[in-house]
Amino acid sequence: MTSTPAPAAAARVPLANVFAFGTIGMPVAVLLLLYGVYLPRHYVSLGIGPYKPGAAEAFLLVGFSITVVRVIDVFFDPLLALIMDRTKTPIGRYRPWLVLGVPIVMLGVYKVLLPSEHVTQFYLIFWLVVSYAGLSMVTLGQAAWSAVLARNYHDRARLYAWTTGMSVAGTMVILALPKLTGGHISAGLKASMPIIGLGLVIAFPVALFICAVFTPEKIAASAVTRPAFRLNDYRKAIARPAMLRLMLADLLLTLGPGTTGPLYVYYFHDAKGFTIQDVSFLLIFFAGAGIAGALFWGRVVSERFGKHRTVQIVCVVYSITQTILMAIPRVWPGYKWTDDIPTIAGMMAVGFCSSAFLPLVRAMMADVVDEVRLEQGQDLTSLLYSMVTTTTKIGQSVTVLIVFPVLAFVGYNGAEGAVNTPHAIFGLEMCYLFAPVILVWFGGAMLFGYKLDSKRHAEIREALAQIDLAAGEESMTGQLVEAPLPAE
Repeated sequence: MTSTPAPAAAARVPLANVFAFGTIGMPVAVLLLLYGVYLPRHYVSLGIGPYKPGAAEAFLLVGFSITVVRVIDVFFDPLLALIMDRTKTPIGRYRPWLVLGVPIVMLGVYKVLLPSEHVTQFYLIFWLVVSYAGLSMVTLGQAAWSAVLARNYHDRARLYAWTTGMSVAGTMVILALPKLTGGHISAGLKASMPIIGLGLVIAFPVALFICAVFTPEKIAASAVTRPAFRLNDYRKAIARPAMLRLMLADLLLTLGPGTTGPLYVYYFHDAKGFTIQDVSFLLIFFAGAGIAGALFWGRVVSERFGKHRTVQIVCVVYSITQTILMAIPRVWPGYKWTDDIPTIAGMMAVGFCSSAFLPLVRAMMADVVDEVRLEQGQDLTSLLYSMVTTTTKIGQSVTVLIVFPVLAFVGYNGAEGAVNTPHAIFGLEMCYLFAPVILVWFGGAMLFGYKLDSKRHAEIREALAQIDLAAGEESMTGQLVEAPLPAE
């Protein structure tokens, strides 16, 4: 299947294709929410190895286990990218990796969320590794696929804004379960996690079918005939100033808000006084505002100021909203729904801002991919995306490694129904307060001097269009070779 040469200004991706492409991100987002926010508390409450539920040793063991998994996972993406960049199949380069990754994720989810007996540390580490291996195939494949699906500067921000919004919408389904089920099913409760796990096992193949069948995959003709890779090509691509800035910014922008994830349930339950069901309910407003925020920052603000300037603006606004949220007084037993309103407003403000970081950085990475392809003559899409997915994973690993030992140090007990001392609650509050704001500021500072703006990218796309056109004429295939959809 071929298409005729196109002008340098690539057409926008049809919204139907955007929605199909973003479908796979919905169960992925739900799983990341469960693993990042609820799983640590779930296994501390279950007890792990020889330790009783809620014991300080259980905190340390769960935190250490998750950190080990994330360290292993850090090395998986670059190795996977080396293979992915060389992949060539009748159905495309990236689609097969989603098809391969989803069954692996399903197996990992089943084992992690539906254990048949009391789990050991080895059990948790092994099946988390399986889960994250499958997730790497899916998330890296989707990220690299996006770079060839949307081809111009602003359309990439649009694509990521919509797909991020869809991912957030997926998490809202889980967060609404306490209200929809009358409190019988709620993420974070021991009895509910297996039920939610089964739902994910069903949702993943459905989302895969929609994404894989209804999303086109176009490959530049010049990429089809690309020269052989050399290790020096990878080194040169990664060492580019724009690439290094994005990697550092992504690490810090993940590490900052990420520190609140493992602490979220503890903080709003024990420090702010909300029930477990209401803690999940509050995240609905956080997630809902995130949908609007992703679209606003990605489509409105970035088109006016550029993507890197928008990230810096968001960093400032995020630090203000996070500080205001921390200053809102706690609620007390017997609180009325009107007492929730200040916290709901604060959660919406933080969610509106924090949703901008990932889609804008990923959209900027697609621009770097184009710059590398023009200047080095190499299509290193998967490898370059693996660098930012790896920094994201490093950030997620460090958050657990830092905050869980601190909680154990201050004597915080994370078991359901536990009563903590004021000293332990104060330590919890300090963990939740300082890291996000400081790290986000440093993340925004990494983008001072970033030069790959919309004007420069338009020049790059114009030059690439000429190269692809020449390659297409030489091979008699046209500018773009489109992998056929499986349904055809």
